[in-house]
Amino acid sequence: MFGLNVHRLGVPGRRAVVVEVPASVDGPHLIYKNDYFGAPVRNDSDTVWMKERQIEAMYRARFDERRHAAEALDALFAEAAAGRDDAQRAWLIAVAHPRVPRFRDRLTREGARAVLKKAEFLTGEYAGRDKFHPLESMDLADPRPGLRRWVAVNTPMSEAWGWGDSWGSIHHDGSVTVATAVGGHPDRGGGHFEGWQVESSAIECAIADFMALIRASAAATDNDEYDVRVGINWAGVQPLRIFPPSDFGRSYYAATPLHSYTPVENTVNATEPDLDYHWHVHDLARDCVNQGGVSNVVMIRPPARAD
Repeated sequence: MFGLNVHRLGVPGRRAVVVEVPASVDGPHLIYKNDYFGAPVRNDSDTVWMKERQIEAMYRARFDERRHAAEALDALFAEAAAGRDDAQRAWLIAVAHPRVPRFRDRLTREGARAVLKKAEFLTGEYAGRDKFHPLESMDLADPRPGLRRWVAVNTPMSEAWGWGDSWGSIHHDGSVTVATAVGGHPDRGGGHFEGWQVESSAIECAIADFMALIRASAAATDNDEYDVRVGINWAGVQPLRIFPPSDFGRSYYAATPLHSYTPVENTVNATEPDLDYHWHVHDLARDCVNQGGVSNVVMIRPPARAD
C-alpha cells in the first residue's frame, strides 16, 4: 500500500503510533490465511469483517473508479492531441492523472514556475543534455493560465527551431500533459527527417521530461500514484518508423513500419525513491521505443540497483 504515513506520538513511557492510510481506489483490501480470506473495515474504533454485500459494493466502487480514471486519461489525451499537425509530422502525446487526486489550493504562477524549473533539472538527471528536450522549447519562466491549469506554451529559440514544437501543462489537481513533435527533427546531414521518421532519442527525451514533470508536480500537489498514457499520433500516408540514433538515420529503412501506434499505459508512484523512479522512467521509454522495433534505450541510463 503506497503513501502510508506513520506518526509517533507521546513521551517515554506513554507512546502511541498513528498509521495514516490514504484514500485508495484498490479497496477492498483482503487479508489471507491459508485458503480463507476476509475484508476488514473500520467501525468507529473497532475493526470488523465486511459482509458479502459490503464486499460487492466495494468492488463495484473499485470498477467505477477505474472507469472514471480511464475517462480522465481519455479526456486529457484528446485535449493534448487536438490541433496538432500530425498529418505532416508525428507527435508524442503524454498524459498523467493522479489515481486519487488530492485537491489543495491552486498552484500560483510562482508555484507552477518552480515545478517547471524542477522538472528541467530532473530531466537532465534522467537523460542528460546531449539531445533536444521538449522543455527547451517551452516558456518555463512565464506559464500562462488555462482552464484549471498552468500552460507552458511553445516558445522556440528561433524560427529554425520550429521542428521542436512542444507544449506542457500542470493541472490544479496534479495532472500533467506534454505534447511534442517527434517527427521531422534535424538529421546529421544538415537537413531534416521526414515527418514519419522518428529518432528513438526524441522519444526518450520526451519521456524523461514528462516523467520529470510528474515527479515535480506530485511533490507540489501532494499526490503519489499516477495513471500514465503515452502515444504517438501520425496521420500521414507513410507508416511511422522509429530508428536508433546510431547510423545517420539509415536504419529507418529497416525499422518496423507502424500503421498505428498503440498507446503505452502504466501506473507509477511519483514519490518512490529516486533510483526506483529513475528505473520507471527507463522502463516506460523502453516500452515506447520497443514498439517501433528498437531494442535499447540509449539516453536514459539509471544506476544499477544494489544487490
